[in-house]
Amino acid sequence: MEVIYLHHPYAVNQIKKEPVVLAMGFFDGVHAGHRMVIKRAAEEAKKRGIKLAVLTYDHHPSIVFKTYNKPLTYLTRLPKKLALLAELGVDLTYVVNFTSEFAQLTPQIFVDQYMFGLHAEAVVAGFDHTYGPKNADMKHLPQYAQSRFDVIEVQQVNVDGKESASTTARKMVDEGRLDTLTHLLMRPYETTGLIVHGEARGRELGYPTANIETTPGERLPGVGVYVVEMKIDQTWYPGMASIGYNVTFGENRPKTVEINLFNFSRAIYGENVQIKWHHYLRGEVKFNNVQELIDQLAEDEKEAQAFLLNL
Repeated sequence: MEVIYLHHPYAVNQIKKEPVVLAMGFFDGVHAGHRMVIKRAAEEAKKRGIKLAVLTYDHHPSIVFKTYNKPLTYLTRLPKKLALLAELGVDLTYVVNFTSEFAQLTPQIFVDQYMFGLHAEAVVAGFDHTYGPKNADMKHLPQYAQSRFDVIEVQQVNVDGKESASTTARKMVDEGRLDTLTHLLMRPYETTGLIVHGEARGRELGYPTANIETTPGERLPGVGVYVVEMKIDQTWYPGMASIGYNVTFGENRPKTVEINLFNFSRAIYGENVQIKWHHYLRGEVKFNNVQELIDQLAEDEKEAQAFLLNL
């Protein structure tokens, strides 16, 4: 898949001089609803015998319009999003730098430059897609298109009775509802990170853990214990993860992400890893003593192993 990065105003020679079917959206998570947009666009591109292109953004548009008290996190940072789009058969992706100047474009100018200007024969987007602050929705798009390209609107997609939306998916991540999230994303939720040194307390308990420095911008599941797989180099290893504050060992401790890999003893400091989050086991508990914690970890491992056998 070819990727072209655009900053407004873009240079005309950056744009491919060939017709495309253009799918539009931010596509955070590339969930079932997004996949339906891509699928419909792919069908249209195949029918017309032209390439499938995507228009998306380098960061969430809300950054331009509001203040955040903490860094914004994503279900899929741009590199992962691009990889997923490539897997879905997209030929070309335009990544637009969403800036204040870009945000001030009128709907008509946006359509002229970022739909017609990208040589779209058809534009495909979800029913709730917008491209400006006022009257910039799918209802008004045929008016702006002026018969220069076709407009294809994809209706709401429901998964397990809930709308397939990024806001829904983010809430599921925060609440640790990973089984349902897997259905919505149509894949296990993933994060990445770097293996760093921790307090080595897990080793003392008989459950050595890899301490993960999570990649900035990625959204972590809520506090709790989870069934996971972790990819080191090209191999996936089963394990269980703890996100929390190690409350058994004191108050006001920093939040950590620790993963115990089953039957694993290699030194892996400095490795860049991927984590698949499969299933929530339990919340964080403050145990009365270390033995209670060890006993619970044994139960956690047993339950995690049983879950992984059925994947």
